Amino acid sequence: LGFGGSFQSGYHITGLSSPSPHFINSTWYDRYKEPPAPQKVTMIWSLMVSMYAVGGLFGAVNYGKLTMICNSLISIIGAVIMLTSKEAKSFEMIIVARTLYGYSSGVSLHLMYLGEISPRKIRGRVTLTSATFTSLGKLSGQFFGLSEILGGQDVWHILLCVPVCFSVVQVLVLPFLPEAPRYLFIEKGDDIACKSALQSLWGNGDYKEEMEEMLIEHMALEASPPKSPLQLLKNRTVRWQLITMFVIYCCNQMSGMTAISTFSFDIFLNAGVPRDKIRYVTLGLGISEILTSISCVSKKPWAATATLSSEIFIQSDRLAAFVLMGLHRWFLFAVMDSPLSTFLPQHAFSSYCFLLFAGVCVPGSLYTFFLLPETKGKTLVDISEEFKAITVCGKSFLEEEKVETKL
Repeated sequence: LGFGGSFQSGYHITGLSSPSPHFINSTWYDRYKEPPAPQKVTMIWSLMVSMYAVGGLFGAVNYGKLTMICNSLISIIGAVIMLTSKEAKSFEMIIVARTLYGYSSGVSLHLMYLGEISPRKIRGRVTLTSATFTSLGKLSGQFFGLSEILGGQDVWHILLCVPVCFSVVQVLVLPFLPEAPRYLFIEKGDDIACKSALQSLWGNGDYKEEMEEMLIEHMALEASPPKSPLQLLKNRTVRWQLITMFVIYCCNQMSGMTAISTFSFDIFLNAGVPRDKIRYVTLGLGISEILTSISCVSKKPWAATATLSSEIFIQSDRLAAFVLMGLHRWFLFAVMDSPLSTFLPQHAFSSYCFLLFAGVCVPGSLYTFFLLPETKGKTLVDISEEFKAITVCGKSFLEEEKVETKL
């Protein structure tokens, strides 16, 4: 799930940072018998980068185990298009392939699946491994992008097809994995299949306590049936959960790391690093990121962004919440990777352009410190009740809903 999901997201962020405008220049010259303007090359290159996020934005509206299998098939189709783009001399095919890659990553629900199949005591740590696999994917993209490996002009198109191997494995393996026990018990009402899935995932045992916890959540679900994304946005009882996730994902995407990873070549080139040394500098950047990720996951309770979506929403709200968070995340990703958001601030603020990210991260840190409840070791129902108890200036969204109901 790690290699089939977040690893591929990380890989496709850094894989395209390999400096290959040569392909765009040569393709343009073969068609029109004249070299393209530098601004046009930059625009096409930026379009290749940003269409990955646009594909993810559309892919985020889908969910389900079957969808996870289909997303791997879409990734395989994208790889075939990418492999044939060089022979066809078409940079448009690269843009299409990048869009399919993004769509595939957008529908990947491995985080929700990991959160539902993990024991409560280690749910956070298991889900956090997605951050490590994202960093590992970025590092792999930087490593394979070295000119000595797959970063050369002749094999550059193969560079972006490496993750398809994991997509093939996921298509073959995923059908044999059990459904999430929580899904079987709460959604399907099949306690026998739920217990069988628990034993398959966690080993032999009766798991009475875990099933009682699911029963409590199932009773809460009967009073609150599954919601669509629009219904979830209108529901005031989960307003604080939605605000929290929107704030945290804003800070995550607006931290500057996505911009650095995607446009690392241009950033280091402007910083004065010799052109032939930039790939090795970005490789060091990837190594430092994965070491930091491992350190935060294994030794400290940090970097919990990936776990929150599966911990603060009950079963009836989780699918709709994942769709909304996916749309929000990929929209921010598309904005960050667009040419206007990348080059205009850089030209306007020069080396101070990254201070713009602090304007988002500082308020987000204050919000998280003062308002986000502790979720460690608590049931989903308990966490939901803590969010309902949040008040600002003596008022809460729940009280406002009660007043509207009485009226």
